[in-house]
Amino acid sequence: MFLSFRGEDSRKNFTGHLYSGLSRFKLLVFKDDEKLEKGKVIAPELLKAIEQSMFSVIVLSKNYASSSWCLDELAKIIECGDQKGQKIFPVFYDVDPSDVRKQTGSFQDDFAKHEEKYRENMDNVRKWRAAMTRVANLSGWPSKNRLGLFTLYLAYAIQNLYRFSKL
Repeated sequence: MFLSFRGEDSRKNFTGHLYSGLSRFKLLVFKDDEKLEKGKVIAPELLKAIEQSMFSVIVLSKNYASSSWCLDELAKIIECGDQKGQKIFPVFYDVDPSDVRKQTGSFQDDFAKHEEKYRENMDNVRKWRAAMTRVANLSGWPSKNRLGLFTLYLAYAIQNLYRFSKL
């Protein structure tokens, strides 16, 4: 399983607890803990981890779209969902799913910055916007301080999906 998240928003709270909870259920979870330098291209190892995962959990938070790295992960996850049938589980961590879908609020601001930065080559921005809309249209979970119950439910759902996919 691949866990995509914006570190500054949720590494030490929600995502850290989610990772621990999922690991307790003996699920192999990949999360990138390296300090990522701004402006760097997504690491090939990260793309490989996404490609090899049966499931991806995307923790969409206020600053998720500010990171081109997160948006590259998201685009790859959507691609793997389309091409390989990877199951995608969006979590709306203290954000309104409609803000994600319509790219309003902080998402609007972040995409405006990306458009300014990449104005010479808007292909990535268009791809990121499309991926963001796609993930926001999936059935997901809003999460506001119900971590324990949420982790149990998500781990149970993923275990069952994994078990049934092996039949």
